[in-house]
Amino acid sequence: MSGDHTGDSRTVLDIWAIVHPFPNYLDPIREVATAFERDHPAYRINLEEHDFQQLPREVVQAVADGRPPHVVEYYYTATQLARDTRAATGAPLFTSIESAIAGRKEILGEPVVEDVMPAARAYYTQDGELWSLPASNSTTLLYSNTALLHAATGSRRPPRTWKELESACRAVAKLPDGPGHGVTWPLHGWFFQQELALRGALLADHDNGRSGRARKVNLASPEMLSFVKWWRRLHADGHYLYSGQPHDWMGCLEAFLTGQVAFMYSSSKMTQVIVHACAEAGIELDVSPHPYNDDVPYAGTVVSGQSFWLTDGLDETTRDGALAFLQRLISPDNAVMWHQAQGFVPATTTAYDRLAEAGWFEQHPYHRVAADQQNASDRSPAALGALLGDFAGIQDAATEAMHDVLAGGADPLARFAEASTRAQLLLDDYHAHCVDGPAPRSPQRLDVH
Repeated sequence: MSGDHTGDSRTVLDIWAIVHPFPNYLDPIREVATAFERDHPAYRINLEEHDFQQLPREVVQAVADGRPPHVVEYYYTATQLARDTRAATGAPLFTSIESAIAGRKEILGEPVVEDVMPAARAYYTQDGELWSLPASNSTTLLYSNTALLHAATGSRRPPRTWKELESACRAVAKLPDGPGHGVTWPLHGWFFQQELALRGALLADHDNGRSGRARKVNLASPEMLSFVKWWRRLHADGHYLYSGQPHDWMGCLEAFLTGQVAFMYSSSKMTQVIVHACAEAGIELDVSPHPYNDDVPYAGTVVSGQSFWLTDGLDETTRDGALAFLQRLISPDNAVMWHQAQGFVPATTTAYDRLAEAGWFEQHPYHRVAADQQNASDRSPAALGALLGDFAGIQDAATEAMHDVLAGGADPLARFAEASTRAQLLLDDYHAHCVDGPAPRSPQRLDVH
């Protein structure tokens, strides 16, 4: 497979990047592309923006059209989809980044970045190799209205555990003219992943799909049901606010900003947005780690975000140009710039250290929390999270079950047993289509959440 060559003889590198609905989201990467073209005049970067939910389907179509991109950025829950996507030959479309680098210390003069943040590197490592390059990492955090917290408890220290959060919610409920509820978070599959990871519990067999392909999934494990029952109790006692709609991130944010709750779980990617919104609303804010179950040892939180994958079979000129661009993208200066521009966890330890030495985290302490939380992970298979085919469908099974528990009073054990059966059927169907047939083929289920 060869790179495209334009009339000016430059080699075109087709880079497909995920875009999010934030102002000027990809502008920093476009600046990197412009600088790369200046320093490497033999190359032109064709940077395309793609919606993260549509991208896997568009990649499969590009393969069918005979023009797959050279580098593709996938959302973290699409990791197994990326590994199972096939080229026209039937071989895997992507190759491991580490294999393509082949031990080199620099590529086209660009130093090879070797210090990807440990938890992110571990998430995207399989079979002992780093398969893709994570530039955008995030996690879930707790956001607290500390004025309400102090009024209710006499302390501004945010809750760190389930028991502390529940106790704080009870205290908030006693405030005269206080909020109607204590805490909110979106009904989203990410939170099931996080709670299992925090307590070192597996979602799937073969070490969450990390020592072999995950063939069995369990949404009704004791660990899952412990979280579901705690969540249901918070809701039944009036402490948890459910908007009534799954995936309602903005509804939860509005509830927090309008004083309907004192606490909110949300993405670390939203930290800068939340800090600014709270400042405008006059809310005294604290950002802290995701609370964990007091009764079990802490393991870690799942790395979310996106990662860049390299298409296999490229000619040497195109391959090395793509690899060089990726090294430039997460070079220390650019990793610092990307963190400051968009709020993702710094991509490398060098970038983190530079930010710390420059006093960035002293001036913006809320930006340190996500990185420190990720660095606290034991990086066990449970803490890393699962690699699954049709992860979106499996997450839907869990979120629909939880909706029925919260909104319809369904029995957690029975409803999540039903959800687990459905999830297993989805995983079996995924494998029947793309792995277990007469010849491997790209997945049929390409949804992403």
